[in-house]
Amino acid sequence: MIGYLSGDITLKTPTYIYVECQGVGYHVHISLYTYSKIEGLSKARIFTHMQVREDDISLYGFFDEMERSMFVHLISVSGVGTNTARVILSSMSVEEIRYAIIQENEALLSKIKGIGPKTAKRIILDLKDKLMKQGLTEGLVVEPGTEFKPVGGHAAIKDEALSALQTLGYTKAIAEKQILQVLKVKPEISQVEELLKHVLKQINS
Repeated sequence: MIGYLSGDITLKTPTYIYVECQGVGYHVHISLYTYSKIEGLSKARIFTHMQVREDDISLYGFFDEMERSMFVHLISVSGVGTNTARVILSSMSVEEIRYAIIQENEALLSKIKGIGPKTAKRIILDLKDKLMKQGLTEGLVVEPGTEFKPVGGHAAIKDEALSALQTLGYTKAIAEKQILQVLKVKPEISQVEELLKHVLKQINS
């Protein structure tokens, strides 16, 4: 098991990065939260979780241990795969996810793509006691959104956001429609992370 990777980030997208360690480039899947934290970095320590299947070995990366811990909790729930867990972590902060689970807020969780009422109930049933036993309810605060640095004009961020949404499982038609709707209401958006957060929020509303 690889606990973390520490090295140069040679490729960076909202859904995956390449981390070079001693001449080896690792393909690491990430959430929008992690992308927002490393967007301005050329080197980083990325905590990882390895998923091994018969025909595939995948690495999932996280900026901090809290996000990795939540990811591991989520994929332990029946019906929640790695991609769904990544969508959840891209749609809500770790604190918001904890809050929803502890407060048994099924409606909030079920708004996320891939999470219906049954899966939301299962997440709460399986994880509420675990999170409470770990003391994760202490200082539970839903923090305001993070501000990000500009990364270019609409043409650039639209293409990058479209690619990211398709990677997360949305069809091209739906992704394009949602992106255009967000930019029509918020033309001042100049960061791909901010655009993606608004799109996911709009889809999940």
